Amino acid sequence: MNAQLTSEEPKKHLNSSDTLVELFKLFDRQVSTAGTLLSLVIARSTLNKSLRIDMLARQIIRRVATQTPRSVAMSTLVVAEHNQSQISGPTLATVSAASQIGGDITVLVLGSQAGPAAEAAAKVAGVKSVLHAADAKYDHYVAEEVAELLVAAQKAGNYSHVLAPSSNASKNYLPRAGAKLDVAPISDIVAVADKDTFFRPTYAGNAIAQIKSKDAVKLITVRPTGFEKAAAEGGSASVSPAPEAPTVGKTSFVSEEVSKSERPDLASARVVISGGRGLKSGENFEMLYKLADKLGGAVGASRAAVDAGFVPNELQVGQTGKVVAPELYVAAGISGAIQHLAGMKDSKTIVAINKDEEAPIFQVADYGLVDDLFTAVPELTEKI
Repeated sequence: MNAQLTSEEPKKHLNSSDTLVELFKLFDRQVSTAGTLLSLVIARSTLNKSLRIDMLARQIIRRVATQTPRSVAMSTLVVAEHNQSQISGPTLATVSAASQIGGDITVLVLGSQAGPAAEAAAKVAGVKSVLHAADAKYDHYVAEEVAELLVAAQKAGNYSHVLAPSSNASKNYLPRAGAKLDVAPISDIVAVADKDTFFRPTYAGNAIAQIKSKDAVKLITVRPTGFEKAAAEGGSASVSPAPEAPTVGKTSFVSEEVSKSERPDLASARVVISGGRGLKSGENFEMLYKLADKLGGAVGASRAAVDAGFVPNELQVGQTGKVVAPELYVAAGISGAIQHLAGMKDSKTIVAINKDEEAPIFQVADYGLVDDLFTAVPELTEKI
């Protein structure tokens, strides 16, 4: 098979399977031995100017953020997500965002069985104190109950900022807390300029909006892909009970269905193999699962593939699905709609496989393989 490598350099005709096999092997070797990204640096295509401006803006924003003096004493409450024993990666990224704001950082851990998670939060670098809300009514993050707790905790601790990882849960309880505190929440920030000014993506990620808040209390959700994770070790914070909050009792938890998989979680996987409508059926996704297993990665999908019924909604990557930023993202049979790009364009290295050389996905890909995925993917899997 012959394929084209798309980049700003002149297109080169290379053997598709051999080229990408070497790419994947190099990626795997460098990550496992040095914990680094691919040393190959290829500029992204200039055809998609809006996304390149987006990336440049993020770099400038972060430089400004690190140079802004923060002389005003502040304090931040971070609402933790956890698995009863460990603090989640998105929470560690939220702690990093809090450290950029400045001031003391307190982590709030919810749940009657979350004692070990509270102890883990106390070890996170940069955290000064931990509050543990051990009442069972917080076990499942029922929005009404969590909102009441946040109001009580904010008033007791006089926090200037309340931060939470951007998730389905926080998008439910934080606006309720904002209404009770009479402040406007700020969602999905990706950078901090100062204690009042933040940056968030807009227009499906094709532009960065600067948000300046004059509210006395800032309620903010943090997009985890915008910040490095804080170190999980190195801290020695104290753990104490969270303030009491009145019980609302209007909503009760009934049940939940948790899908289990031996593969990594899509949102936190270091490798993601995604498929689009070009796979033509759900059965054909099996070839992506095989490639993902070879690379130790997770499988994702475009909205078109989900809407077509090929795979369940939980695999959707995009503006209305999950936002991911793995070290390696492989898009097979995905054209590159703006909605999908918004959910994966922060990936460190993007590889696109599509037989249509005019597909928009090639405009953001670091490596582009123009080939039939039904031939290329199995051959890649076999040779890795």
